[in-house]
Amino acid sequence: MTADPADDTRTRILRAALDLFAEHGYQRTSLRQIGERLRLTKTAILYHFPAKENLLAALVEPLVADLEALLDSARGQPTELARWTVLEGWVDIMLAHRRPLGMLFHDIALIGRGDTYHRLMEVAMRANDLIAGPDAGRLERVRAVQAVAACSDPIVFFTDVSDEVLRADMLDGVRRLLAPLPADPAAAPHLAPATGTRTDAAVGARTTATVPPPTRETPTHVSARHAASGSATPTLPAGAASGPASGAGSRRRRPGRPPALGREQVEAARRMHAAGTHSVDAIAAALGVSRATVYRHLTAP
Repeated sequence: MTADPADDTRTRILRAALDLFAEHGYQRTSLRQIGERLRLTKTAILYHFPAKENLLAALVEPLVADLEALLDSARGQPTELARWTVLEGWVDIMLAHRRPLGMLFHDIALIGRGDTYHRLMEVAMRANDLIAGPDAGRLERVRAVQAVAACSDPIVFFTDVSDEVLRADMLDGVRRLLAPLPADPAAAPHLAPATGTRTDAAVGARTTATVPPPTRETPTHVSARHAASGSATPTLPAGAASGPASGAGSRRRRPGRPPALGREQVEAARRMHAAGTHSVDAIAAALGVSRATVYRHLTAP
């Protein structure tokens, strides 16, 4: 928490409570222990905080207030601007309250059903709505919930990573999560969006990907976030994916699953992966190979 400049009794109690909760956990810390650390009586503690639950709510208050102010600032902005105002601001606020957030991760639920609890629920719903955007379908709403988690949970689990590095990693993960999906539902039906298309706010322009069909006759073109990759659109010869012809005694393989990728396909796969526009599953589906094949080429020197 951010300490009050005035080192009054209430501020001292909160600071001591934060230290003791971090050392022993909320459940195993008593008001008597807090009083002993400050040389105060339990009665003096209860004068400022009628119950230990009130201490926890007071420690969470700065975090909740900052999130509410963030959402107020994003309200009324254009959809893409509001989405990234919330996401980037959310990460910054979580990092600013990193210590109490990590310490209270398992204890926030103990706040109960009071005012703080309802404000937290309202903050979560407002953030989800702003990130998903107006008229969002099921997929957009699911991605919004996942994006909020991606902007929060790593702070709890990567306590040894610096703010600067963790911020960059978290926002990179969110951009990958919200990156445009393949535009051709027939080529990758399990990746098709529920409604409409998506816009990549990090690049500021719509980008699409046309994935290769499993036939040998049709050449394939892949457009993969040119601003991020800095390269021209690659053209993938269909024959490059097919490899050598199988002889009569060759082991029979599944149709549509080439045993290896051609050089140009490898370059395209690496470019798509580096740009963050496709997951490994999406790359595998786009090129008609297994995930293992994609991994093998992505990790090869």
